Amino acid sequence: MIGNLTGLHLLIILGIVILLFGATKLPALAKGLGQSINIFKKEMSDDEKKAQANGTAPDGTVQNSTVQNVPTEPAAGPVLNPGPTAQPNTDSRR
Repeated sequence: MIGNLTGLHLLIILGIVILLFGATKLPALAKGLGQSINIFKKEMSDDEKKAQANGTAPDGTVQNSTVQNVPTEPAAGPVLNPGPTAQPNTDSRR
């Protein structure tokens, strides 16, 4: 659906945005968006530096594993759901 957007559609969307926010607020809006993106990139690079210092990748996996043939934990058995329990009848009308 987004692939069907043409230049005319984008101009209409731009016109609506200008009507909603006003031409004077758009530069401030763009500046705030740019600052937010820069802060996000900075935080992401800080996380990557911390992960490299700890010897792990940003996704939490170990980057430099010198230990080989480490036994893994055995796989857990199947999960058995308990059967239904008998509930006492609390209905006082008999």
